[in-house]
Amino acid sequence: MEPLRTDEVGTHLVSRSVRLPAPPVTASLASVRRPRTLWTAPDEPTVVGGGAAVTVEADGPERLREVRESASALLDSADVDGPAIARPRFFGGFAFHEAATGRAPWTDFPAARFVVPEVQLVFDGGDAWLTLNATDADAETVEDRLASVREMLDDVEETPAGGPPGVAKRHRTTSIAAWRESVETAVERIRAGELRKVVLAQALEVELERPASVPELLARLGETYPDCHRFLVEPVMGASFLGATPERLVSVRGREVETGALAGTTGRGDTEDEDEWLAKELLASEKDNHEHELVAETIREQLDSLSAEIRVGDRGIRKLATVQHLWTPIDATLEHDEHVLSLVEALHPTPAVGGLPPNAALDVIRDTEPFDRGWYAAPVGWFDADGDGSFAVAIRSATVEGTMATLFAGVGLVADSDPDAEWDEVQLKYRPILDELERDD
Repeated sequence: MEPLRTDEVGTHLVSRSVRLPAPPVTASLASVRRPRTLWTAPDEPTVVGGGAAVTVEADGPERLREVRESASALLDSADVDGPAIARPRFFGGFAFHEAATGRAPWTDFPAARFVVPEVQLVFDGGDAWLTLNATDADAETVEDRLASVREMLDDVEETPAGGPPGVAKRHRTTSIAAWRESVETAVERIRAGELRKVVLAQALEVELERPASVPELLARLGETYPDCHRFLVEPVMGASFLGATPERLVSVRGREVETGALAGTTGRGDTEDEDEWLAKELLASEKDNHEHELVAETIREQLDSLSAEIRVGDRGIRKLATVQHLWTPIDATLEHDEHVLSLVEALHPTPAVGGLPPNAALDVIRDTEPFDRGWYAAPVGWFDADGDGSFAVAIRSATVEGTMATLFAGVGLVADSDPDAEWDEVQLKYRPILDELERDD
């Protein structure tokens, strides 16, 4: 099916659901057809999607408004028979910059794309809700297809994992010499008052010893990073984009909003004492607290015009397997009903992945980085007919296609940033994906 555009909203969606014993998540993901979707987040049900009943694409500065309008027209007129947990949702995201370049590895990723999966599995404890979504079909046809997919899932069994594919070669898109020059130039502009902060990133191209299994890679990430948002976004063909990100951009339930500031990083210690020492050093770091406060302050400002009340929690430490971050939870109550995409548009890019002032920082990023960010560090997530939804910032992420993977990582630069220390932080941030690709032996 060709992607739906704003002026093509006459498509009629039919959706039917049934409850069934939960099949294995990894095997379910492996059994459905592309484009596949995985979404799992703290305090949210895990969702597996396969195929695309509807695809909505848009580009340019109005891409989110176009997506919202097209999706709302479709969902408002849909014939849905199923509980709220199982109803159809749009899953997807968009590029970090307004326009997609089409450069590898993002050849098949437009500026914005969201899909309603044809097959949607929502895991609810020991059970799951299976939903079959189809366009311009009668209810009987959809119910017959639902029964067929359920029968297929009854036979799905978890197979032994093949283990990491192994890394044969690595290629850095940014040399350490070029990195030092870029960081020093950015710091000079910050000290001159042109910028307050900018986030520069790197890409690491990895050749694998054998093709990677995307479902198995996501399963291993889930074991190591159970408290992160795991996601998979796939086009029909080409590279898969996946990750395990600690950074929620925003979630909306009715008028209640959850977000937060995640900025400032250090490593994990080899012992409990060393780990706690590193955490205390991070909490006391003037540079990291300055960087963090810029992010928290900007998020508060971005929410202010939409909110009746904003609540900022205490700053603390968010510990992950390979790094620990400064973290401040931020909640809000909206003044009026708002679609989650309106909040996404207001918040992206946060200073944690872009910089301040935003436009000046984006110019520096475009001029400096020798690779295409594509969907890296951009919002990925879902929304439903009510405009509720959940989005994460796509960091700790990679594209994977056959025996090739491209990993992405970035760091925030402020006036006292040191190029070599920032280089080391980037290498730490590659570890979540790289560790799951490398063999243990």
